[in-house]
Amino acid sequence: MISAVASSAVVRRTEQWFVREGAPTMIEGYGFRSHVLPRMLPTLAFFTVGSLAWLVLLRSTGLSKWVLLGVIVALMVTAWIVLSLFVRRLPSFSRRTTIVLLVVYATMPVIVPLLQYMVNDEIITPGAENPRAELWVNALWFIAFFGVAFVATMLATTYGLGALLKAAIRHVIADLRNSVALLGRALPPMLFVTLFLFFTGELWQAMNTLHWPRVSLIVLLFAAITVLAAAARLRDEIGRVEQDLRPEILIGACKGTPLSGVEITESLQPKRLNGRQLRNLLVMLAIRQLVQAAVVGLALFAFFVVLGLIVVTPEIAAKWIGEQPSIGWLGLPSAMLRNATLFAAFGSMYFSVISMSDLEHRQRFFAPVLEKVERTLEVRAVYLKVREQVPA
Repeated sequence: MISAVASSAVVRRTEQWFVREGAPTMIEGYGFRSHVLPRMLPTLAFFTVGSLAWLVLLRSTGLSKWVLLGVIVALMVTAWIVLSLFVRRLPSFSRRTTIVLLVVYATMPVIVPLLQYMVNDEIITPGAENPRAELWVNALWFIAFFGVAFVATMLATTYGLGALLKAAIRHVIADLRNSVALLGRALPPMLFVTLFLFFTGELWQAMNTLHWPRVSLIVLLFAAITVLAAAARLRDEIGRVEQDLRPEILIGACKGTPLSGVEITESLQPKRLNGRQLRNLLVMLAIRQLVQAAVVGLALFAFFVVLGLIVVTPEIAAKWIGEQPSIGWLGLPSAMLRNATLFAAFGSMYFSVISMSDLEHRQRFFAPVLEKVERTLEVRAVYLKVREQVPA
C-alpha cells in the first residue's frame, strides 16, 4: 500500500523529473500535443526568429547590419528563455492552438524567401536566366532546412536527447577514470592487432592523400557499426532488466525525487512498457555507451599521436609515403593524424562491444548504466500508483 498526500503538484513534479532524467515517455498519457509540442516551442521559436537574421544580413550593410543582427540574436535568446519558462508546467495545447502553431511554422520557410525577394533583389543572382525558378530553389532550401529542424527537434524532445546528453557529459570525468582502467585491460590485445598496421607504409601513403571528409566517412562507418551492435545487444538487455519492486527497493529509488515523501509498505507489480517507452530506454543506454566510446576514442587518439611522434621521424614518414608528408594541425603530419583517427574509431567500436559482452567489463562499465534504467522503472511504478490516488 502507498500512502501520501497525493496531489497533482507531486505528480507534475515527478513528470518534470522524468523529463530532466531523459525519460519523458514514462509520463502517463505522453503525447505530441500534450507534452512534445509544448517543449518543442522554444526551439521552433528560435528557428523562426533566427530566420530573420538571414534577411538582415542580405538587406543591411555597415554598422547597422550588426546592430540589427544583435537585436535579432537578443530576440532569439529572449524568446527561448521566456518560452522555456512557460513550458516548464508542460501545458497541453488545444487542437486549434496546435494547428495554428504548426501552420505558422510551416509557412515561415515560404514567407522568409518572399520577404527577402521583396526587400532585396540580391537574393536572385544578377543575370539569372530564370529568376522565378531560382526563387523557388531558395524556397525549397528553406523548406528542407525547416523540415529537418522540425523532425530533429521532435525526435530530440520526444526521447529527451538533450537531458540524456547533459547527463552523459556529467559522467565524462567518471568515464575517463573508468576508461583508464579499461585501457589497461583492453589496450594490449587490441595493440596486438593494430600496432603493426599503424607502421604500415601503404597505410601512411593512403592517409597522406585521403582528405578529411573521406576519413570522416570511415569514422561514421565505425560509429554506425557501433550503434547497430549496441542496438541489438541493448534490446536484449532491456528485456532482462529486473524490476524488483519491493518496498525497500522503491524507497531507495525514490530518494532525491518528488516521490521521496511517499510511504511504501507493499510491493508493486511491474507495468508493461509500450514501444515508445522501450525506444526511450534504448536511446538512454545507447547515448551512455556512445559517450563512453567517445572518451575511449579520444584517449586512443592521443596515444597513437604520441606513439607516432616518438617512433616516426620526418625522415621515416617521407620514406614510407614516398614524398614529404603534408602537414596538418599543429604542424603534425596529416597522415599520422588520420591514422590516429582511424585507429581511435576502431578502438571505440571495440570498447562498445567488449563492454557489453565481456563479463568483467560488463560488471564494471555497463552495469551502472542498467542501474539507471532500473531506477527509472522503479520510480515509474510508484508514480503510476500515486497518480491513481489523485482526484480526477
